Amino acid sequence: MSETPIVPAPGSSSRFQVVLLVVAIVAALAGLVWSYFLASRLTNAEAQVASAQAQNQKLAALLDQTNARLRVTSETLGHSLGLTQQQLEQRAQDLLRRQQVEAQHFETEHSAEQQQIGAVSTDVSGVKTDVGGVKTDLSATKTQLAAAEAQLQSMKGDLGIQSGLIATNAHELDILKHIGDRNYYQFTLDKHRKQAVATVALELKKADPKHNRFTVVVYSDDREILKKDRSLDEPIQFYTGKNHLLYELVVNSIPNKNTIQGYIATPKNAPVPITPSPGQ
Repeated sequence: MSETPIVPAPGSSSRFQVVLLVVAIVAALAGLVWSYFLASRLTNAEAQVASAQAQNQKLAALLDQTNARLRVTSETLGHSLGLTQQQLEQRAQDLLRRQQVEAQHFETEHSAEQQQIGAVSTDVSGVKTDVGGVKTDLSATKTQLAAAEAQLQSMKGDLGIQSGLIATNAHELDILKHIGDRNYYQFTLDKHRKQAVATVALELKKADPKHNRFTVVVYSDDREILKKDRSLDEPIQFYTGKNHLLYELVVNSIPNKNTIQGYIATPKNAPVPITPSPGQ
């Protein structure tokens, strides 16, 4: 049994060829488009390269001009100073080193000044502390002085005039001196011995330590004022001087029958003796 060969139909072959032709045309068009795109990019790249080369050439020219000017300036400076290029560079290095040394020196001095400032601040703090302590001590002294002043006696003198505060011992007399209302002249008076005290003179006539009594003569303005049989701590008053100032004599100790101790109180405006009295 024989087989009959299959022969393609004429219409089918023609369609296949048409398809191939269309594909070939599309591929050709795509290749043309891609070639045009690449050519355009290449043209732009070449333009940019050319622009960059031009810029480089301008920069190179400017650099050459700057170097030339620098060389001319360096040569001119070197000629004006009589220095070579190497000497100029050496001078520049020396200047740089001096600047570095001066900077280090400045930092060292600045550090030392900061330390000194810190030390001064510490000293100031210490002084403030000391001042605070002095103020505290002064306040305490004022308080003690006020308390001691309150304990001092005040009485009428033998002339019937109200006396100031009376000191019965050396400690109380120191308090009165600190108060500063009057001048005070201390004395130790021996029997039958005339002695200058303040602007007057005193002479002990009699002392009785057992009964705390004494007799004394006051010499003032060419007068003798007898103060007879007076008591211990009694304000003995008398007037003296051309201004008729009131003086007070107080005896606060009779150690024995030949000696008395005490002080004379005078007003602040009273004359001052030329030779200070003993114990002033």
